[in-house]
Amino acid sequence: MADGGSRTAGLVQGLYQPEGAPRVDFRSPAGEPALAPPDSVSWRVFKNPVSLFVGGVTAVILELAEPRVRTGVWEHSSFRRDPLPRLKRTGLAAMVTVYGARSTAEKMIAGVRRMHDRVTGDTPAGAAYRANDVELLDWVQATASFGFMEAYHAYARPLSAADRDRFYAEAAPAAALYGAVGAPASVAEWEAQLAAMLPKLERHEIVFEFLDLMRKTAILPGPLGGLQGALIRAAVAITPAEVRAVVGLGPEWDLGPVEGRLVRLAGAAADRIPVKGTPAVEACQRMGLRSDYLYRR
Repeated sequence: MADGGSRTAGLVQGLYQPEGAPRVDFRSPAGEPALAPPDSVSWRVFKNPVSLFVGGVTAVILELAEPRVRTGVWEHSSFRRDPLPRLKRTGLAAMVTVYGARSTAEKMIAGVRRMHDRVTGDTPAGAAYRANDVELLDWVQATASFGFMEAYHAYARPLSAADRDRFYAEAAPAAALYGAVGAPASVAEWEAQLAAMLPKLERHEIVFEFLDLMRKTAILPGPLGGLQGALIRAAVAITPAEVRAVVGLGPEWDLGPVEGRLVRLAGAAADRIPVKGTPAVEACQRMGLRSDYLYRR
């Protein structure tokens, strides 16, 4: 059992650990708060690797539908050439933003902003873009919040209307550090932002290229690897219907009922089992809480 637990821990830890990068110790500095508190909805949501994978795919679908974001992501990152390290770096950044000590998160976010300062250009249609443009930052923050929360709500554990609003509001301190000063602070604000952005979204083959990369790249460890296709369809399933229509994600991308049950079973199981060495568990330890604090009903 101990060997099995160690293997599971190693597999889950590997989801957030880029090869060759120094490991972030979420246990230190002892007692230093994160940008969100331990009793936040955010700490509950981000502990779940199944819903994080699903929600992350949903968020990228929404981002790639926006031509300026799409061009910046596709032309200024290694995603097409080597998606797995890029995914792990993004996952680690999310973990540091939510669970890392405030000083660690602030330092990392400042580095991301400096990197984004160099990301500029023009879309194929001639529209200028900057990665640190406030409108684009707001959209990226909004899509991430929507994707992660909606995936957790659909496939791990339902959230109340109040908790869904809280989740958006809790992201505000981190969003401001990233420069997303107009990111939504409630479900209603997200819906308004989506409605305002919808006329700017468009179909593009890069969305399908992204989904194909996600399908073909071995990303998930152990038994979850067999669920990867279903998890991708689960991500499409929670993409807003109006965006699916714009980008052309038709019924062939629907999540089947058996697949849906399997995804929900995996999400529910991941929500109940603390794994040693993961950011959520180590962050609880840093704050003097039980390792299973976020997993107790």
